[in-house]
Amino acid sequence: MTEQQPHQHDGVDRITAQWYAVRPDLDTSPMAVIGRVSRASRLLERGIKENLALHGIEPWEFDVLATLLRSGPPHVLTAGELSSAAMVSSAALTNRIDHLVEKGLVDRAVDPAHRRRVLISLTDGGRELANRLVEHHLAGEERQLAGLTATERDQLAGLLRRVLVTLGDHVEDPARR
Repeated sequence: MTEQQPHQHDGVDRITAQWYAVRPDLDTSPMAVIGRVSRASRLLERGIKENLALHGIEPWEFDVLATLLRSGPPHVLTAGELSSAAMVSSAALTNRIDHLVEKGLVDRAVDPAHRRRVLISLTDGGRELANRLVEHHLAGEERQLAGLTATERDQLAGLLRRVLVTLGDHVEDPARR
C-alpha cells in the first residue's frame, strides 16, 4: 500500500487551465478524462515495451505467446482464433507467426481434421519463455501501478470497464461458459 499523495498537477491540468483561460464557457471535464486515459496509455505502453525489451521481446511477440499460453493446454489455436484473440488482421498475424516460427517459439501446421485451417501452437521453448515473460510482465505492471492502493485499482478497473462497454467493447461473460 502507498501513502496518499498530495494533489499534484499533470500535463492535462495545464491544458484544461489554458482552455479555461480562453474559453471559460466550455466544460473541459471530458477532455480531462480522455486526455489522461490517452496519456496514461502511451506511458504504460512505453513501460511495457521497455520491460519486455529486457528479454529481447517485442510487445506483439509477447501478445501472441501469451494468447497461446492463456488458451490452456495444449496451447493450440487456429490462425483465425489467434487473429481474433490478438485483435490483429490475418495478414499481420501471418507475418508475426512467420517471425515466431523462425525463432522456434511457435509451430504452424495444417489441421488434419480440416485441411483449410492452420493450427498455431507453442513449442516447448515458446511455452517456457511465455511462462517466464508473463511473470516478468506482471511484475512490471505492478511497478507501474504502485501509486494506487488495491481498492483504487479495483475502482479504476471498474470505471474503465464501464467506459469500454459504453464504447462497444462487449464480450461474453467467461463465467457463463
